[in-house]
Amino acid sequence: MNLRRTSRLTLRRTTAAVTAALLASTGVAVAATSASAAPGTTSLASVLAADGDTFDRNWYDYDIVDQAVAAVLAAKPDSPVAVLADGTVPLTAFLPNDRAFQLLALDLTHRWQRTESGTLTAIAEAAGIDAVEQVLLYHVVPGATIDARTALASDDAALTTAQGGTFRVDVLSKKLALVRLVDQDRNDLNPFLVTSRLDLNAGNVQIAHGISAVLRPLDL
Repeated sequence: MNLRRTSRLTLRRTTAAVTAALLASTGVAVAATSASAAPGTTSLASVLAADGDTFDRNWYDYDIVDQAVAAVLAAKPDSPVAVLADGTVPLTAFLPNDRAFQLLALDLTHRWQRTESGTLTAIAEAAGIDAVEQVLLYHVVPGATIDARTALASDDAALTTAQGGTFRVDVLSKKLALVRLVDQDRNDLNPFLVTSRLDLNAGNVQIAHGISAVLRPLDL
């Protein structure tokens, strides 16, 4: 199953049920937009699926996060992760690349997975689908379209996620666009924004930034 095969009826029902709760849960204000530059409504789900919506051998794109969302929706059709498929809902997602998930699988299982599909399977078996859902939601800040320029001006800001937890923005260098995201797991390295993967889906109310590791809502 993948997001493009999920029925539109299911997504509309799910997103309608969860959107209000997600927007109410975050302390981040929606970014202001001018009437003359109304943002688009292309969803992040469609962006993630644009390269063929399947696993490949490129460890620096986002196939695993795409398929992880699909796996969660297959197991839990009413999961709030469906909001990623509703491009009318403002949000910012921080996307770990496939290599980041490979490193998470190594940490959880102490085995190096050689394929993207094997990596996702290993994580799901080690942590469970509910934990995968919580990790995905921890990467989503609902209610706000935070572009890279805003992020660089947000040193020490605490962002409230769709999972209910927070992580902190640590701007180490504005000039170099060096930004660390400090999560809730104190035993592992925190991810950095990937400077070549900022403002994905720019111009739309759903925007994303690539990050170098998986954010952890708790000690995994």
